[in-house]
Amino acid sequence: MKVGIMGGTFDPIHLAHLIIAEEAVCKLGLDRVVFIPASHPWMKSDHKITSTDHRLAMVKLAINANPSFHVSGIELERSGPTYTVDTLEQLWKELGYAASMYLLVGWDSLLDMPKWKAPLRISKMATIVTFPRPGYEKPDITSLEADIPGLSERLVMLDEPFIGISSTAIRRKIASGESIRYMVPETVRQYIADNRLYGSL
Repeated sequence: MKVGIMGGTFDPIHLAHLIIAEEAVCKLGLDRVVFIPASHPWMKSDHKITSTDHRLAMVKLAINANPSFHVSGIELERSGPTYTVDTLEQLWKELGYAASMYLLVGWDSLLDMPKWKAPLRISKMATIVTFPRPGYEKPDITSLEADIPGLSERLVMLDEPFIGISSTAIRRKIASGESIRYMVPETVRQYIADNRLYGSL
């Protein structure tokens, strides 16, 4: 089984997340993509994050129509900071060691990967699939190899899709009373409005 892993705060999940996941399914022949909302991402410890219940609910609404998409609360059940290496270790045991894992990350996250907990272990457990992020240049793999030896052999670089949507921009638009229609699934837009998230009225 080939399983894509897409982690994130998903605050909120938006169409770029879904399009990237679908692109990975089509390009890499993945059997499924598992969306994993983070509980307490250590690199965003100074950020205010919406409650886990709301973020999990929005992910479920967003992926409901795609049978290749699944969601896991594996990190929400863990206390303290969440680390990708711990999540992959647990998933590997649950999926079976014969499963192939593909970690989907943006260019920005790949650039930060040397700062992660046990990045070499991560690259040995999963193929790293990286995709463009607005505002970031394509990472220099040679430079990353110095910190994560052998990374290039476990790396797939997708040059598309390039989508200028971010959760930060969505939150700002909502707080300013602007429309986010067509930036998130309609079910998610309605959920945000119904629950008055991000300063919505």
